[in-house]
Amino acid sequence: MGPETVKIGAGVSAKPEATMDLSIVCVNWNSVEYLLECIPSIYEHTLGISFEIIVVDNASPLGDVGLLKERFPDITLIRSKENLGFAGANNLGVRHARGECVVFLNPDTKLVSPALTTMLHALRSLPDAGVVGCKLLNGDLSIQTSCIMVYPTILNQLTQVEYLRLRWPKLWGIGPLFSDNPAPARVEAISGACMLMRREAFENVGMFSEDYFMYAEDLDLCYKVERSGLSNYYVGGATIVHYAGKSSAPEWQTIMKLRSEVRFCVKNYGPWYGSAFRFAMGFNAIARLSLIAMFSVVKRDAQQRATLKSAALKWKSTIKALISPAFSSQYPTKEPKSTPKLYESNV
Repeated sequence: MGPETVKIGAGVSAKPEATMDLSIVCVNWNSVEYLLECIPSIYEHTLGISFEIIVVDNASPLGDVGLLKERFPDITLIRSKENLGFAGANNLGVRHARGECVVFLNPDTKLVSPALTTMLHALRSLPDAGVVGCKLLNGDLSIQTSCIMVYPTILNQLTQVEYLRLRWPKLWGIGPLFSDNPAPARVEAISGACMLMRREAFENVGMFSEDYFMYAEDLDLCYKVERSGLSNYYVGGATIVHYAGKSSAPEWQTIMKLRSEVRFCVKNYGPWYGSAFRFAMGFNAIARLSLIAMFSVVKRDAQQRATLKSAALKWKSTIKALISPAFSSQYPTKEPKSTPKLYESNV
């Protein structure tokens, strides 16, 4: 079928009949190079179940997404006319999904095991399962501790230090990462890099909230799932490599992540807590920069200087975001109204 232009409301769900086990949704924004590695790894390691791959192109400037359809003709390629953000693009992909279950998979991932099959079996064995996630590895195969997350609060953000998280992982909710038990473990939240759900459950909680352009939409989804009475699970026996954060500039990532976390707090804890969270993050950034300045006085090797420079950039970006006049308008207290989206679907 050739390209066709279709109009659909953002809040409308066209529900194709479930004709397979799993729909794999990948959102592309200048990530074709990664998808050329990701998609073959899906075909290689996803065995014993029926599945489809849906790629949603978020108006990528490079315009090379057509290469995926040439290389992998069986995939469904949806070309958005505008950048819908991570949440909007994934919702768009689900509206074309034919799977009983759906997995949201970042393009900068690579399967090194039958992870999706393992996750699907775990989901089906757990009647109360909402979101199911897996073990994410960095490119050097070290554990990516962000694959298990907790909901942002003033306390856990002020005290968040990687050394402390690794020293006492159970206190930070990431104990299952370092357990040899492959059985599913209940956790607060799962990273959006790889999230598996029953499609019905995803639709019942309102899908991804599109008031998040990028970051925290995974936290928000997990929060909604828990409020619906379901639980989120981490499956340590399923492993995927995730080359995290390769498509965005670090300063932009910091700003967008902070805005999304403030939005999460306002939406789920109330506007007063959101304001307090914003103030606390400013105080935290100033305190961290002061410590970095003190450490920088001491002569250090090149690697230590680079680490301090990177940390300083992060906290400077935090302050820059907080003092921006436009910042307060970036986190609405209610869901936005649905607006029509225009896209092309190459099936």
